[in-house]
Amino acid sequence: MADEARARKVADRIKTLTAANLESIVKDPDLGFVTVTDVRVTGDLQHASLFYTVFGDELQRERTARLLEQHKGRLRSFVGKELGIRLTPSLEWIADAIPENAAHLEDLLKEARQRDAEVAAAAASARHAGEADPYRKEREDEVEGSGADQR
Repeated sequence: MADEARARKVADRIKTLTAANLESIVKDPDLGFVTVTDVRVTGDLQHASLFYTVFGDELQRERTARLLEQHKGRLRSFVGKELGIRLTPSLEWIADAIPENAAHLEDLLKEARQRDAEVAAAAASARHAGEADPYRKEREDEVEGSGADQR
């Protein structure tokens, strides 16, 4: 078992190697603009999960996913040669959902801002249902006549 620090170092090295050399290894015009966002390596350094995003539409994402899966062996061979460790980890490409989640959160925040503005507009023109000061107050003549001062 490798320690966590070594697993992180191997993950960082795999990330930089694949990100820098992906286009030169795949060599396909259908490959989209790929960004490797994260790499996680198991503690025994046997498996690496590579998270990526693709700039473009859904068709571009599907083409890129297919190409990455097809060239997984070539990419693993390249990573193995460059890493120089005894066992080369298997590579698994996982489409990262961060951009979609961020867009969804932005939509939710926009909707919340609109609702807040509607509530603020309704509150600005609102009036109290009863008197402006609904709390009961003693009249001045009752206060003077009470026995509170005479103790």
